[in-house]
Amino acid sequence: MGKRIIQQARGHGSSTYRVKPTAFVYKIRYPKFLEGEGKVLKILNSPAHSAPLAKILYNKDVFYIPAFKGMIEGQKIYFNNEIKPGNIVALNKIPIKTEVYCIESRPGDGGKFIKAGGNVAIVTRIIGDKILVMLPSKKEKSFNGKCRAIIGQVAGHGRLDKPIIKAGKNHHIKKAKNKLWPRTSAVKMNAIDHPLGSGRGKNIKSKIAKRNAPAGKRVGLIRPRRTGKKK
Repeated sequence: MGKRIIQQARGHGSSTYRVKPTAFVYKIRYPKFLEGEGKVLKILNSPAHSAPLAKILYNKDVFYIPAFKGMIEGQKIYFNNEIKPGNIVALNKIPIKTEVYCIESRPGDGGKFIKAGGNVAIVTRIIGDKILVMLPSKKEKSFNGKCRAIIGQVAGHGRLDKPIIKAGKNHHIKKAKNKLWPRTSAVKMNAIDHPLGSGRGKNIKSKIAKRNAPAGKRVGLIRPRRTGKKK
């Protein structure tokens, strides 16, 4: 009897494939109501995040946001309509072609979009009370004009340019977020361990999974454009 394949084991949701809650020590979001100014107390490294985080002091309380490119400790950021890197401004107050990040999905939720290291979005169009923003995926998304965003670009650009060199370093990087690594190729497994295993000469079987199949059964070609041998 074969064992469960990796997709099934991950879908089960055990601690082996789940990131530990203790990895996310810092909660990234800014308060619902902001007025005046805040001060950057410290720039932090969080293994669970791809960008450095900034600890912001505001009204004797603190909150955390992804640091912007060029941020320094002791710097002041403002919560007004001034278009300056680090300032938190409503989208309807931001001019077109301005770079922004950490955009709110709904007004007051503290920022949900564009928080990974080096990422940036650009305000492209204004249609009524909707603001269209070009995401890093080159797709436009509309937001409520009252949603807030941080001016600038997320720090940490180029983090993937430096080669990892050693497998041990990659092990610790992946371990911080409980990512599955190294990933074994399906055709390199035994036939008992995976539907595409063995193959006797590594002839990959063309297996068409059903579109509504559960995660553990979606193995092989998922919604292929065509099937059969090319002529």
